[in-house]
Amino acid sequence: MCRFAVDPADAPAFLARGRRALELLTASEGALDGRLGRAVDDPRTGGSAQRWVLVVRFTSVDAYRRALSPFPVREHVVPLLSQALADEPATYETLVDASAGAATGHPSLRT
Repeated sequence: MCRFAVDPADAPAFLARGRRALELLTASEGALDGRLGRAVDDPRTGGSAQRWVLVVRFTSVDAYRRALSPFPVREHVVPLLSQALADEPATYETLVDASAGAATGHPSLRT
């Protein structure tokens, strides 16, 4: 997960770059899915930066690292990720997921 602050005038170009990043990353072996979204409840108004988030889920940390290796990813995705807000966490492990009303816990990789 990477968060971004994007000037509203740059939003169309950022959306196109994010779409390309999702196409490249989710084509990688071990990629589960990905999403790009913009905050709808951001209290900032006027010309200030909008908040965006890019989320891609992988089967493992190794799959994530492998996904960053191909040249097209290094050419298109890595420059985008370098613009992410660096003062916020960017990688999370899934401890619980849920579907159809049933939740499943997963062991932590950290413990």
